[in-house]
Amino acid sequence: MMKTTLRIAALAVALSAATGAAYAKDPMVGGAKMYASKNIIENAVNSKDHTTLVAAVKAAGLVETLEGKGPFTVFAPTNEAFAKLPAGTVDTLLKPENKAKLTKILTCHVVSGDIMASAVKKMVKDAGGEYDIKTVGGCVIKAMTKGNKVTLTDEAGGTAHVTIADVKQSNGVIHVVDAVLLPKM
Repeated sequence: MMKTTLRIAALAVALSAATGAAYAKDPMVGGAKMYASKNIIENAVNSKDHTTLVAAVKAAGLVETLEGKGPFTVFAPTNEAFAKLPAGTVDTLLKPENKAKLTKILTCHVVSGDIMASAVKKMVKDAGGEYDIKTVGGCVIKAMTKGNKVTLTDEAGGTAHVTIADVKQSNGVIHVVDAVLLPKM
């Protein structure tokens, strides 16, 4: 586990440095500019597409963590991604008595390190087409590529696609995804 995390972090740093100039400066997400000089939370609160995620992060008590030094890679589900969950799921998860479950789900979207999409694609290629990414929540997400797109499969068998990659933050990077990644239940 530690070897995998270190290998991901080392590869991410190397590839990030080598390809840093290729990324759009201050890309738009949810109608708002995402500033590389701001942290994950400072940017996320401005995205109209991530209001559910921001509410969930607040309910789980993860704001301070994601404002921290990091670096973190966050696979950030959109409001539409949360809307794909069964009716009532989000409301139920936001209740105080479900904080532990909500925290588990959210931390299954966070990886230690600053991992750009090019690094993920290289890891997938080097591993023969599929790479296991360990999250800070203890989940394992299977990363695959199809053409130039990154696809993630969660422990419950659900699939998410990276729709906006490499949104650089002062404490990491965000990859916008179109589905909520779920742990084994």
